[in-house]
Amino acid sequence: MIRYLYFDKLDNLQEYASPDELSRFLHTSLSPFEDPVDEIMDGLEYAFSDVEGKGGFVILARDGGNTVGALVMLRTGMSGYVPPNILLYIAVKPDCRGQGIGGSMIREAFRKSDGDIKLHVDYDNPARRLYERMGFRSKYAEMRYIR
Repeated sequence: MIRYLYFDKLDNLQEYASPDELSRFLHTSLSPFEDPVDEIMDGLEYAFSDVEGKGGFVILARDGGNTVGALVMLRTGMSGYVPPNILLYIAVKPDCRGQGIGGSMIREAFRKSDGDIKLHVDYDNPARRLYERMGFRSKYAEMRYIR
């Protein structure tokens, strides 16, 4: 049976996973759309920050003693064009996909978040269909100037 655990303090999370373990889980489970481990660590640091205008939370999906899914939500401290929440990472262990774990984590994140939620997804990422089923809509095309 899958349990969904919410963490807004790093100390509470560490009973289940260290930031390094969680970063490596996300890096591996997000493949081939993964970010580098150090960038994932930066996201976790932001999520657990006590600095005003920062913060967020993590949701873990656990099956017995194993993490099978993870979600990282950031609070932006903003509203309007930049929504108050950014779903930074969501990943399900590859051999556990298709069981509703991702959708359950997103529904739990909806309950734990105030205001709108934004996420970035590659056009060719199969998870895009899940996000659309959950109510996410493409409103803007993201453009970046890379140095």
